[in-house]
Amino acid sequence: MIFSPVNSTTSSSSATANAGTSATNGSDASAMQDRFLKLLVAQLNNQDPMNPLDNAQMTSQMAQINTVTGIQTLNLTMQTMAEQFTTMQTLQGTQMIGRSVMAEGNKLSYSENVAKGHFDLAGTATSTKVEVVTPGGMVVGTVDMGAQEKGRHDFEWDSSQYAGNKSDLTFRVVASTKDGAVTGTPLVAAKVTGTGSSNGALTLQLDTGATVNYSQVRAVL
Repeated sequence: MIFSPVNSTTSSSSATANAGTSATNGSDASAMQDRFLKLLVAQLNNQDPMNPLDNAQMTSQMAQINTVTGIQTLNLTMQTMAEQFTTMQTLQGTQMIGRSVMAEGNKLSYSENVAKGHFDLAGTATSTKVEVVTPGGMVVGTVDMGAQEKGRHDFEWDSSQYAGNKSDLTFRVVASTKDGAVTGTPLVAAKVTGTGSSNGALTLQLDTGATVNYSQVRAVL
């Protein structure tokens, strides 16, 4: 904000009087307007009669303060709307409780000694393998699925030979063509047991113990 030169004594006292409120109310629109008007009045009272304040300059200064106030009001309104949207989204998400979903995740499901899983291929692959790994990254099982088309696929793995804690096992997809790797996204089928929010986004708690963003859900089963 630009001001024409004014009496130094008055300017100093005005600056001192407003210094305390600047620290505590710098973000308050009403306080900012009040300080601006006080400074403007002081400027008008102490302007040089031979070089009065230009009307265009004063109008520009008033427009600037109105712009800042408007932006602050808009930010407050948007923040309130975001909070209301998050609350509404969480309430709507409770309708998902008890439903089964297909979401991004690399956990296996078990039926006796048969482990099951799902994945999405981003493109057609000439070679597709599913590797079952321990938390330390050791491969304890492999399912060779050969060539596969783009899209969702299911697999099964005989876990009877694994003596460790099966609940700790995860899987990864290794797919490729002669031109390079093909992205395979692990999926998990699970039941929704609860909902919440994180950074304004709806989250779902699954019966596998995992928590996923709603955007990670690929299908409702």
